Amino acid sequence: MNAVVLTPAATTLESLVALLPDTNCNITLDRQARAKVEHAARIVADVVSNNKAVYGINTGFGKLASVRIASEDTATLQRNLILSHCAGVGPAASESVVRMMMILKLLSLGRGASGVRWQLIEKIEQLLNARITPVVPTQGSVGASGDLAPLAHFAAALMGEGQVTFQGRRRSAHDALQLAGISPITLVAKEGLALINGTQFSTAAALVALADTWTLACSSIVTSALSTDAIMGSTDPLQAEIHELRGHPGQIQVAATMRALMHGSQIRESHREGDTRVQDPYCIRCQPQVTGACIDLLRQAALTLQTEANAVTDNPLIVDTKDNDISVFSGGNFHAEPVAFAADQIAIAIAETGAIAQRRIALMVDPALSFDLPPFLTAEPGLNSGFMVAEITSAALMSENKHLANPCSTDSTPTSANQEDHVSMAAHAAVRLHQMNNNLAQIIAIELLCASRGIEFRAPLSTSPVLASVIKTLRAEVPPLNHDRYMATDLEKAAQLVSDGALPDTCASIDMPPLIH
Repeated sequence: MNAVVLTPAATTLESLVALLPDTNCNITLDRQARAKVEHAARIVADVVSNNKAVYGINTGFGKLASVRIASEDTATLQRNLILSHCAGVGPAASESVVRMMMILKLLSLGRGASGVRWQLIEKIEQLLNARITPVVPTQGSVGASGDLAPLAHFAAALMGEGQVTFQGRRRSAHDALQLAGISPITLVAKEGLALINGTQFSTAAALVALADTWTLACSSIVTSALSTDAIMGSTDPLQAEIHELRGHPGQIQVAATMRALMHGSQIRESHREGDTRVQDPYCIRCQPQVTGACIDLLRQAALTLQTEANAVTDNPLIVDTKDNDISVFSGGNFHAEPVAFAADQIAIAIAETGAIAQRRIALMVDPALSFDLPPFLTAEPGLNSGFMVAEITSAALMSENKHLANPCSTDSTPTSANQEDHVSMAAHAAVRLHQMNNNLAQIIAIELLCASRGIEFRAPLSTSPVLASVIKTLRAEVPPLNHDRYMATDLEKAAQLVSDGALPDTCASIDMPPLIH
């Protein structure tokens, strides 16, 4: 079993993304964090014993902050907080999102500003390493005052309440903990609030989506090169000097990657001289500019999410001020506006990547525009419809993603009797990315099918060796569409290849743009 040690305030996005597919690793927090964590816990214990009023430790929550709680009731206060906030609804988040949320909560608590016991951190580690995954509904957070409902469902599992998945099936948390030999925890002062105040659900959902989006963005570079060859498009717009004159890193890298992907194409060489077309349509000619801009946008979102992954986002916080006077301060780090902005950026990149890919599909199936390819990429049009309705499907998905890409961060609604009067909607912004990625994967899959078939119609001319290997990968799963057949299975298999990152993997000899420089 691999051992992964998380370092608070210094965990990279790459290391977090690397944990997503790993089902057999032992995750722990760096033990050097323990001293600071326990120091903050002692401060909270002193507040309780001295009966000093501090929000969330011995007061009510939100609009009830003015209600004092007796010291002997502080543990009950935390338990009631968790159970009352388990008010999420809707489908459950994926295991990847929930496990990432738990990892991010470890990193946040490990900063030593939350006032929780080290025992709580160890309990989270135990659940992670036993692969007990809380069932966390995706709806119910407005992305401020923390992701209260989603995080409460996670916190409840630590207490032996609610539902989890364990050993391949859904069970009560009580039964799963018992089977794994893990005792439920009794929360003490501040711990319930520390668990549910924070942006870890929104950040986890956005981070998992970002990893998927990046795979799809790289796949779209491959399919755009295939489409360019399929319609016998020009590679002149890929010249390095053009893109260096503008200077955007993503654009420069996409053009370089496409040049490498198409190097050695007989199709391209066959029409380099005497081509009467002065310029290709924008969906071919401007691919580096559009996809490159999407890549730069994803990188901006990645930097935000990396910062947030290492952040302390609960409230109140145990703060060591510059004059070494350690105090408990109420603040607003739970407001997930940065995450909402990052999720909106990812959504825009997803929508635009799909939009230009869909136009390439439309170009290839249209005999008026596809430069001698048969209508709808079928050898016997009329008797066969070929990719006619697959293109319509891609248009439907493109339109849906445009709708879903409308910003969530510009929306707000007051909650908690107007105490929490401006919220980020980060959870909604992040959760919708999963559906958008599913749609984008299918659009790119349809482009893969169309472009591969278009290149096959160019025989005996062949595409580049790298792109030929991509088509070979596809053909191992989906045979050429020589005659109409049940189309949905082809779309499903192609989409799986795209989602799995099989296209960039096939192009391993080509340097794909890195997410983080």
